[in-house]
Amino acid sequence: MKRHFSIIAVAFLLLTGCAEKTLSVRHDVALSVDAERIAYTVIGEGEIALVFIHGWSCDGRYWQKQVPVFASNNKVVTIDLAGHGHSSSDRADYTMALFGADVKAVMDTEGIQHAILIGHSMGGAVIVEAARLMPNRVRGIIGVDTFHNVGERIPQAVFDEMVGPFEADFRKAVHGFVSPMFPKDADPDLVNWVKEDMASAQRDAAISSFRNYLGRYLTGEAAVAFQDLHLPVVSVNARLWPTNAEENRKHIHNYEPMYVEYQGHFPMLAEPTAFNAVLKQAIGHIEAQQ
Repeated sequence: MKRHFSIIAVAFLLLTGCAEKTLSVRHDVALSVDAERIAYTVIGEGEIALVFIHGWSCDGRYWQKQVPVFASNNKVVTIDLAGHGHSSSDRADYTMALFGADVKAVMDTEGIQHAILIGHSMGGAVIVEAARLMPNRVRGIIGVDTFHNVGERIPQAVFDEMVGPFEADFRKAVHGFVSPMFPKDADPDLVNWVKEDMASAQRDAAISSFRNYLGRYLTGEAAVAFQDLHLPVVSVNARLWPTNAEENRKHIHNYEPMYVEYQGHFPMLAEPTAFNAVLKQAIGHIEAQQ
C-alpha cells in the first residue's frame, strides 16, 4: 500500500555547470515486517536505485549533500530507520536484522528490483542485513566510514564500558562520543549541529540499537554476516580510524577499500566534494562488475 504524503518540485544545480534540472521529491511511508512505519524520500529516476542508510542516531538528512548530486542521474532513496527521524518507534528491540527489514520494506513498496545500498557507520551493518534478505536485488553495498575491521572482537568488559555512559546520561554521553569524531579544525557549526541532533534521538531506540550494533563485535556476527554474501562490497572510509583491508578480505568475498582524505567520521557532510567523487568511483566499481 502506498500513501504519497507530499510532492514538491526542487531545482538542483548540475555538476557540469549552472544549468538547472527540476526533479520531483516524494515523501512516503512503508510498513516494515513488524508494522513499524518507515519514512523515506525518493528523488530522481534510474534503473539502479541508490539507497542511502544513515548511521546511529542520525536520519536521512545526513545525506543532504549527496542527494542533489546523485539524483541528477539516478533514483535516490533516503530512509529513516525505525526509531530514527520521522519513522515510528514502537519496536521493543532495534536489531540490525530488523533495520535490514526496514530497507526491504521500502524497496518492496517502491518496487525496486536493482539497488546499490550505501550505509554510513552503523548503516553499514544495516545494508549487510538488507543484502542478506535480498541477494538477487542488491547489486552491491558501500559502507561509509565503517567496515574498518569486520573481524575485530571486543571483550564483554569493553562492551559494558562503552554502553554504560549512554544508559547513565544519554545526552552527555552522545556529546562526548561525537566530539572526537571531528578534527580540531572542523566547522564548529557542523560539529554542534551533529552533537545536538544525535543527542536529541529517541533514547531507548538509540541505546537498543547501539547495544545490538556493538554486540556484533562481541559475538563475531560482524564478520559472519558476510559469509553468504558474494556481491561487491566497498568501504569508502575517512582517515580517522585505520582500515584493515587484509583482515576484511578474510571475511568478505569481494571487497575493495577506498578512501577520503579526511580525519573525521562524517565526510559526506564535512567534505562533500571529495566524498562524492570517491562515492562515484565506488558506484562505478560495483556497476562494472555486473
